Amino acid sequence: MERYFHVLRALSLLLMLFAFTLCVPLLYAHLAEDGAEMAYDIAFLVTLASGLALWLLTRASRRELHVRDGFLLVVLVWSVLPLFASLPFYTQLDISFTDAYFEAVSGLTATGATVLSGLDALPQSIHLWRSLIIWMGGMGLIVLAVAILPMLGIGGRQMFKAEIPSPMKDTKLTPRIAQTAKGLWLVYVGITAAGFLAYHWAGMDWFDALCHAFSTVALGGFSTHDASFGYWDSPRVEGVAIIFMLLAGMNFSTHYVAILGKSLKTYLRDPEILWFLGVLLAAILLATFYLWGFHFYPNTTETLRHVAFNLISVATTAGFTSTDYSQWPFFVPLLMLFLCSFVSCSGSTGGGIKMMRAVLLYKQVYRELLRSMHPNAVYPVKLGGHTVPQNMLFAVLAFGFIYMVTLVSLVLLLSFSGLEIITAFSAAVASLNNTGPGLGMVGPVNNFMPLTDFQTWTCTLAMLLGRLEIFTLLVVLMPAFWRK
Repeated sequence: MERYFHVLRALSLLLMLFAFTLCVPLLYAHLAEDGAEMAYDIAFLVTLASGLALWLLTRASRRELHVRDGFLLVVLVWSVLPLFASLPFYTQLDISFTDAYFEAVSGLTATGATVLSGLDALPQSIHLWRSLIIWMGGMGLIVLAVAILPMLGIGGRQMFKAEIPSPMKDTKLTPRIAQTAKGLWLVYVGITAAGFLAYHWAGMDWFDALCHAFSTVALGGFSTHDASFGYWDSPRVEGVAIIFMLLAGMNFSTHYVAILGKSLKTYLRDPEILWFLGVLLAAILLATFYLWGFHFYPNTTETLRHVAFNLISVATTAGFTSTDYSQWPFFVPLLMLFLCSFVSCSGSTGGGIKMMRAVLLYKQVYRELLRSMHPNAVYPVKLGGHTVPQNMLFAVLAFGFIYMVTLVSLVLLLSFSGLEIITAFSAAVASLNNTGPGLGMVGPVNNFMPLTDFQTWTCTLAMLLGRLEIFTLLVVLMPAFWRK
């Protein structure tokens, strides 16, 4: 066990850092006197004391983290931190530990699925905490910590590579990992601040604007109202949300390079973004014309408005809603769930397999079709004018396979537990892709509260698998990982 003390020491520092993030809702609760003061007092003291106790136990263990240590630390962070993030929910709200942990995991994984109802009546500090954890989880707490931990004698490159989805893993935006993390966070904070001001301009009050800016940039979907964006029923508010959901669905390293170079041409040179926008535009037009054929809304403009907002929201895995789209002809909600599996760009805050992998899978399939006609010809797979290495293609194929196996397994498990197939399938897709709402019992006007404890824990596991892109968690579960 002692050989993992250096990992636990890093976890202890992250715990103490996380404790101080609780000071934000704690101070707000005391200033607003919203009745949740004690919940945050307890959560802060328990989290800080736990981190301090773990640090005292492991403080003598000091060495650079290796690749294996990075995987273990990432898994520990995303499974242990929700225990402490759930304390305000468990102590303040009338919910079970299972539901409190689910809510915290949903926040930190930027999923946005919820077990809470009556959101309009909740203390504002609870809304602030929900939005804050989803915002921190959006870019990744570890990326934030990487900018700080080197000063504490802990190497961060391994954690960064284990946490950030490819192709950012192999992209050094700046020479040092701490500079990279700081650069990404500056972009993240800047876009959040712009979203905050834009939401207020569009008609939200300052508090709602802040909470929804946090949730939008993280592509999380937590709202302060049960009706989500239907509460405002405003094309202007929805338009602002669409802009920032699209920005959050793009690669943040591309934003960073574009800002440094002061050129929008950076976006045109990113083939993934062109696919991202092209697929969304085609899907919006298809769904609009299909829905218009059923005369669901009085005119094409109204149809386009609701389709564009809800389709972009679900496809980018934000998970906001403006209407009960489960009442639409089934093809459209099903198309939206399909899109959330791959539309978001790599390096974004979205979930799913990412557009980069989807494009490479498509190109590989197309190459195999050409090979079947011309077996001796050589067809390299190219992306952005560059030939994709074979080892990357093999990795993408392996990920695609394990993603499908995981999704089918989750659907079978939820169906075995008693859920009807639409709810089981959509809950698995929404959880694994960190999307939030599904269909059926977990549809846009419902939540995950009706699920049994077994079903809730299954969805919790799915959210963690999705946030860690499956492989990170599976690597730690392999017996070979624990051998010396």
